[in-house]
Amino acid sequence: PRLRRRGPFAGTGRVSCEWVDHPGQRHKRIREGDAGGINTYRSYHQPRQPLRFHSSIGSPIDEVERYRRFRERPTQPAPDGLKILLVGELAFNPERVLAFEERGHRLYGLWTPTPADFNTVGPLPFGHVEDLPRAGWQDAVRRLKPDVIYAQLNWQAVPFAHHVLSENPGVPFVWHFKEGPFFCIKKGIWPELAALHARSDGRIYASPELRDWFAAACPEPTARPTLALDGDLAKREWFDGDFSRPLSETDGEVHTVLPGRPIGIEPETVAALAEEGVHLHFYGEVFHRRYGAWVEEVQRLAPGHLHLHPQCDQDAWVSEFSKYDAGWLHTFASENGGDLRRATWDDLNYPARLATLAAAGLPVIQRDNGGAVVATQTLARDLDIGVFYRDFGDLGEQLGDGRRMGELRANAQRHRPRFTFDHHADRLIAFFREAIAARA
Repeated sequence: PRLRRRGPFAGTGRVSCEWVDHPGQRHKRIREGDAGGINTYRSYHQPRQPLRFHSSIGSPIDEVERYRRFRERPTQPAPDGLKILLVGELAFNPERVLAFEERGHRLYGLWTPTPADFNTVGPLPFGHVEDLPRAGWQDAVRRLKPDVIYAQLNWQAVPFAHHVLSENPGVPFVWHFKEGPFFCIKKGIWPELAALHARSDGRIYASPELRDWFAAACPEPTARPTLALDGDLAKREWFDGDFSRPLSETDGEVHTVLPGRPIGIEPETVAALAEEGVHLHFYGEVFHRRYGAWVEEVQRLAPGHLHLHPQCDQDAWVSEFSKYDAGWLHTFASENGGDLRRATWDDLNYPARLATLAAAGLPVIQRDNGGAVVATQTLARDLDIGVFYRDFGDLGEQLGDGRRMGELRANAQRHRPRFTFDHHADRLIAFFREAIAARA
């Protein structure tokens, strides 16, 4: 259509070229999705500066402005600072690792060559991380002599992390794993994941439930240092700013936010809640397109109660999402009956949106899976920040209970710091030193 505006087309009757479909095409590296996006593009082209990036089906990304505050900060190594080699990928909130640099530690990167769209790899757009070459990385590591290798995070990085573990020239190796063992089984890389669990000098798992699952699935005669810590926590600076006035104080209705995929939320769910005066605010153009049929059906069943918003970046989390009364986590019915061995990934996972909702001080909505082992359920009950529902009438009633929702919101605001990476950085450094000592 764009070319047609420049003039008419005329056929020659001859074949002058052919369209070939293969995974290495430039447009596939650029278009957001399972195989493309900014990190696939970055991994291949290795740009040495932050990008302004907007694919035809994605949201605009301005790394120049997003990370300016971090790039312009001076660095000062501490006398006892560690040399930390980051291996694999950093997923969401990659700038979190600068919490190490702010404490006087020096950062280096060695990145997986096959990232998915959400697997952040270097060259990192916020600076302060020196990359090692993939070709001949073993010699580069020997020259660098890092104090610890910190490998992470999701299943896409498992083969490369295992490669580095297998050819590691004697550096203490810490493995941090989030998502997820069942994906590794499906992709045929369970042996590599099991080796990372068994052979790493220190292991970190995203939730206590995931840690305990591995202890049951891969028992070992000799204990190794192990920690439970979410790998997708946000940098503290994104939690700065003032809260906004809730929309419910203006119109008297309940407003909930969905900052990601509508996992487990059926159109009939939104329609049932609409009858209770509950609105759903759905963010992200990528998700609007991906779930276009879902959006159309919800708009048909619950007119006036589904509100579409563009992507909300980190610097607006607090002001934008604090307008709502609660935020949606993944919705599912657990079937493990309290038996950890029957747990699924939904049961073990901390969704990345957990930190996003925490930034805005919001209670989190999830199905009541009482009697089952569910990581988000345990966390939300322990902190008293969760809205647990049995049916939609029950949920509407809870969301409309102003006194109780006020208590949950106050609890969520009080516990905000624990959802920042900075809050745990000193504990992580202590864990690295423990792993270093265990290898000595």
